[in-house]
Amino acid sequence: MATNSEGDIMLEIHIDVLIKSALFDNIETNDLRTMLACLKPKISKFHKNDLIAAAGEKFEKMGIMLSGEAAVIKENIAGNRMIMAILQPGDLFGEAVVFSHKSVWPATIIAQKPCYAMFLAREKILGQCNKACNWHRTIIENMLRLISDKTLMLNKQVEYLSMKSMREKISSFLIEQYEKAGDTTFILPMMRNELADFLNVSRPSMSREMGRMRDEGIIDFHKSSIQIKDIAALKQMAELVRVDVNKRK
Repeated sequence: MATNSEGDIMLEIHIDVLIKSALFDNIETNDLRTMLACLKPKISKFHKNDLIAAAGEKFEKMGIMLSGEAAVIKENIAGNRMIMAILQPGDLFGEAVVFSHKSVWPATIIAQKPCYAMFLAREKILGQCNKACNWHRTIIENMLRLISDKTLMLNKQVEYLSMKSMREKISSFLIEQYEKAGDTTFILPMMRNELADFLNVSRPSMSREMGRMRDEGIIDFHKSSIQIKDIAALKQMAELVRVDVNKRK
């Protein structure tokens, strides 16, 4: 844990990351500095594979990634893990618990790369500031919007889990990434083993299916780079999935 002076230096170093974070939408840089002085955040450094938070442990502070990368992981009773999200600089974790009566972490957070994270105490966010700062309403509105967006994302992941075949899952995921990138060539937002966990499939089976799709001229790939060569075929598969899911609803 950084000391106060070290923390102030780290915050200033990462001020550009924080101002772009959705938590601080509609807040100017100078106002953000004033806000941080009031919130008194703590800065922590983590090495690759370090445990940032453990599911079931007492929740006291919400986190924001300042640098590096971390994975949000859920495990079932059998010990099988699923990656729920990959956290990048500016991303929040634990925000849903801030408004909950439950005071435990709902998922495990593990550093995927060396990283820094900033932690904000729950009472600092929800409590009324004795300085009567006017940003409390803005930050809570931003948090509620983020929680709504995350709920929609989780619903999307449930949709992936409901898909029957490996190709359905891969095709739908690649179409979603294509729509986000606006280009038929893009970089996967996670490593292959992380993608397999996200789609709840085995890594070898996923690699074999992607190889078959490459042989059929639908996609091409090298490491984390994906090129969609037959967008019509991929869209058709994704559309079949959407129709099937809607029928089951």
